[in-house]
Amino acid sequence: MRYYTGISNSFPGGLFEHVRTVSLFDERPFEHEFFLRIQKSFPFMEELFLDNDTAQNRKQSYQSNSDTQNLSLIEYTSLYKLSINTVHDDYTEEFLLDAKTYLQNNLILFVSYESLQRVTYNFSRDATRTNCSKISKLHLCDRESRCNSLEEYFPNAKICYLFE
Repeated sequence: MRYYTGISNSFPGGLFEHVRTVSLFDERPFEHEFFLRIQKSFPFMEELFLDNDTAQNRKQSYQSNSDTQNLSLIEYTSLYKLSINTVHDDYTEEFLLDAKTYLQNNLILFVSYESLQRVTYNFSRDATRTNCSKISKLHLCDRESRCNSLEEYFPNAKICYLFE
């Protein structure tokens, strides 16, 4: 099977080498360890869709530990499309913070402009700059006009402004 949809926190794990598209949904928070389990279960995942507007519980403990020093870096080696436009800011940070996640070049990202603005500290945060530079196409789901600071922060991205 190429698709695995509707995965929640109760996902038991396993190895699914043929799955290329994964969607995650839950009303309970997804913690960093959950994303590590997802990456290991779907090593050749190319597309990831995430829907969760509940804040992560363990984010505070990560911040008190020298800003994520004790976390395992999650490497998405095949991921080329990431949709996080219906998520809490914690998940935008989960994927863009280079201490938590390693993304490949040429990623297509669907995200909320407002969440992106908050997580990147108005497009000035160094800790998210590395992963943002790997984005080749950026779809902003709640912005309809250009923003110079955004365009400078995403130097390699074609930016599509979409207003829902």
